[in-house]
Formats: sequence, structure tokens, C-alpha cells
Amino acid sequence: MARLIGGIGTSHIPSLGPVIDRKLTQTPEWKPVFDGYLPARAWLAEKRPDIAIVIYNDHGADFFLDKMPTFAVGAAAEYPPGDEGWGVRPVPTARGDVDFSWHAVNSLIDDEFDITICQELTVDHGFIVPMDLLFASDWPVRVLPIAINMIQHPVPTPLRCYKLGHAIRRAVESYPTDETVVVVGTGGMSHQLHGERAGFLSQGFDEMFLDKIESDPEALTKITRNQYMEWAGAEAIELIMWLSMRGALDARVRRVHRYYQMPVSLTGAGLVLLENEN
Repeated sequence: MARLIGGIGTSHIPSLGPVIDRKLTQTPEWKPVFDGYLPARAWLAEKRPDIAIVIYNDHGADFFLDKMPTFAVGAAAEYPPGDEGWGVRPVPTARGDVDFSWHAVNSLIDDEFDITICQELTVDHGFIVPMDLLFASDWPVRVLPIAINMIQHPVPTPLRCYKLGHAIRRAVESYPTDETVVVVGTGGMSHQLHGERAGFLSQGFDEMFLDKIESDPEALTKITRNQYMEWAGAEAIELIMWLSMRGALDARVRRVHRYYQMPVSLTGAGLVLLENEN
């Protein structure tokens, strides 16, 4: 059967894309950010997973407010980058795995998750920036993108996202071939981009979240959606996608790496790499 070896929670800050494209990653301003991802890159290069399940939210590249599925799962052979308004970035077209994707689709529906099946899907910075940060330039893994609505309220609850992780784990472990899988939950951390609180950040909340996602993820499911937005900024609701990653892992995990910096482009930026103990 397929085996889920670990999970990664990471920010997906859009401004990092142009920094990469303009080859500014080693400038004094940006080097600390990209250095924070080097241990995760090394772990992935060592483990060489076959498939990465990437949980992200679309920001209008493929879905929009008129049609915004709560959970959308890719079932395509490839996923091209979308144009978010400033042209298509020079990144690879992500390779899918149609057989694995359809297995996951069937398994999730059997687990009573009502998903939108996407046989065509363009991906935006929510997906692309984590791939840039975590993998070499050729993106050597096959991917299964899972988009969760974080834009059009009501968004799913933290507990529902956590339970999605449980269902993802069952889908992986019921796949009959010997694949190794890593799951990536993206979004956040604390930030608010609009209104009277534009620019709001909370290092205290971010550090607490990084502690709990490792040791007590169920505590994070008890924070309400409104509390996430009140305590960490409106767009920090994206952090509940990390719970889908964590729900797919063992109850007890080993932390391989943790990184945090604030601010990075008006956002708290963080990464955690967790490995299943067994």
C-alpha cells in the first residue's frame, strides 16, 4: 500500500514568487526567508516522495465568488499555472497522477466528503509558491491538488478540515501500489490585507499555532473561525488548511524542522515539517 511519510505546513506568500523569478533570493532582505526552507528541501531530497498532496486555496485563478466549491480535488494529468493578473509565472506545469487522483476522489466520496472533481485545473500562488520553496526547479514529484474555500464565507470549520486529513490518510493507505506520499498544508500565517486592521499581525498567535499543530492539533479545531480571524487577522483563516495536513499524520509525530519570521510582506511567515514516527 502507499505510505504517508510526513507533512509540511507552510505559508504561501505571493510576493515570494517574483523574488524567485528575479533571482533575489540571496539578497540580504530575502535570504533569511529562503534559508528557512533549506532543511525542508534537504529532507524532501533525501526522502524523495513519489506524490505530494498539496492543500491550498484558490485566490481567483480558477474559481471565483460566483462558483466557489468548498472542497475541490484535481483529477488531471497536469496542472498549469494560472494568470493572477500579472502574467503567468515561469514555473513548471505540475504533473498529476490520474490513477492516484481518481482513487483519492472515490475514497473521499466514500468517506462522505462532497467534493468537486476537477479534470482541468489551473493553480495559483497558493499552490505554486510552496512548490517553489520546497522542491527543486523541476518539481520532481507528482501532485494531487486539493483546493479548500477560504474566500467565500462560510468557509469550512477547522474540525471539518481536520477530518478531511483523516480521510486523506485513509485514501493514501488504501492505494494498492507502493508509493511514498507527503502532504502539504498551506496558507497564513497571521495577516490581514484589508479594512481598518490592514497590516495586523500576531506573533503570539503564530507561535502558539506552531506549538499546537505539532503537539495538540485538536485544540486548534476548537478555535472558531471568527476567533481565527479576530485573533490573527481575517486572512489567517487559511491556517485551518494546515489542520488537513496534520489530520493525515500520526497522533504522535517527530518535528524535523520549524521556521518562523515576522513580518514577511505584511504576513507572519512560518514552516513546520513533521515526520510520522512509524
